[in-house]
Amino acid sequence: MKILFILLGIALLIFLVIQFYTWRSQRDIETYAYDVEKKFEDFEIRRYEASLFSSVSLKDTGYRNVSGKGFSMLAGYIFGGNDKEEKIAMTSPVAISLDDTMRVMFMVPKKKTLASLPKPNQAGIEFVEEPEKRVAAVTSGGWANDKKIAAMKVRLIAALDAAGIAWLPKFYFLGYNPPYEVFNRKNELIVELAPQ
Repeated sequence: MKILFILLGIALLIFLVIQFYTWRSQRDIETYAYDVEKKFEDFEIRRYEASLFSSVSLKDTGYRNVSGKGFSMLAGYIFGGNDKEEKIAMTSPVAISLDDTMRVMFMVPKKKTLASLPKPNQAGIEFVEEPEKRVAAVTSGGWANDKKIAAMKVRLIAALDAAGIAWLPKFYFLGYNPPYEVFNRKNELIVELAPQ
């Protein structure tokens, strides 16, 4: 019995060290920059700056299928799966467009340009310039799944309609945490707003 408690204590210590390391490393990751224009009770209006993304479009449906496959492909590219075997810094969040063809996107670090990016080894990875945009955003904790994303979408649409704010049918899921991070998980759903 004593050995079991020692093993559980060691496992708990390893778990806590991993969580602390993950939390510390997340603070140093470059993020998709935005300014908050206005806060409401259930959502906020943001303006995102124009940014370059590496992306992969997938015909699969469902968050679980698309996020895992798309993340693996893009992670392979930034971890050296390119013609220069160059490692590119991870950024946050991972964005997924919620269209018929879902697109998983990693923001390219600001110090990189389209001309300076190495060519991906894997077919299907492309680079997309996302223009500056105004969006409404709603936040949720925990692990994401299709049911949670659908509920966030319903909640956001209801809040925007109640506030009389016109939106476009362009939704994106934003995931901020690696799958092994347990505490302080953050997910967001954003929708582009109609021009003023």
